[in-house]
Amino acid sequence: MKQFLVLVITLLTGISSFAQSTRPTPRQDKKSEKRERINSIIKQEEEGDVSFRKHSVFGGRLATDGYGISYEIGKYKSLRRTVLYQFEFNEKLHNKEEKSRNTSPNIFDNTSYKFGKANNFYQFKVGYGEQYLIGGKSNKNGIAVSAIFASGLSLGLVKPYYVDANDNNNQRIRYKFVDTLPGGVRPQYLGASGFTVGWKELKLKPGVHAKTALRFDYNRFNEAITAVEAGVNAEYYTSKILQMTYGTGTKIEKAFFFNAYVAILFGKRK
Repeated sequence: MKQFLVLVITLLTGISSFAQSTRPTPRQDKKSEKRERINSIIKQEEEGDVSFRKHSVFGGRLATDGYGISYEIGKYKSLRRTVLYQFEFNEKLHNKEEKSRNTSPNIFDNTSYKFGKANNFYQFKVGYGEQYLIGGKSNKNGIAVSAIFASGLSLGLVKPYYVDANDNNNQRIRYKFVDTLPGGVRPQYLGASGFTVGWKELKLKPGVHAKTALRFDYNRFNEAITAVEAGVNAEYYTSKILQMTYGTGTKIEKAFFFNAYVAILFGKRK
């Protein structure tokens, strides 16, 4: 009888362990739900239905002449076409800008500055465009390649660039490279005056812009968006923007700008 009870208990324990081992874990359940959702979206698209209505995307970009941030709202019109509303804020830099250390013997005056920099050039851009799916329509890995075309208005924000310096009498002055100092004054540069200086002298420069790009979306069938975008951008302003100036009278200014950029995008679909 004891042997029979031991056998029954062993069998029940084995059956219980087997049931527990074959029961899906919460992680497995989540993966299964995700797979079913993706299969459902793929089936919808194969039948010609739009899976999502809109998206919102934030991004950071690095360009050949600066860097910036962006925000985008997209509205899906068909499986292949999405209308885009884009907003950007960038700082544009000139390729001749180089940081220099100050010439002060005071170890506490250790900030840097950019010799010859005339203005800080920021821009706010509003654009309208379209995104066309050109690859990955049936890619079950969720990778899609799209072409982007957009254009719109640009507003250049030109702020004077100031540096702090000591004059011949060791008196502290705030100086712009576009200014001419009295004869014989050789300033000893201490460093850039900082972001907050010069806003009262801000000048606005209206313009237009256009861009084209390729976007690689690595989560096409998910609500979360993770994408990389690479493209080129052109801008034209109604008047020239001064970026660099030198004591010899040389000035670097222009109204037309062209750059290439790479952006990383994160967002959500609904």
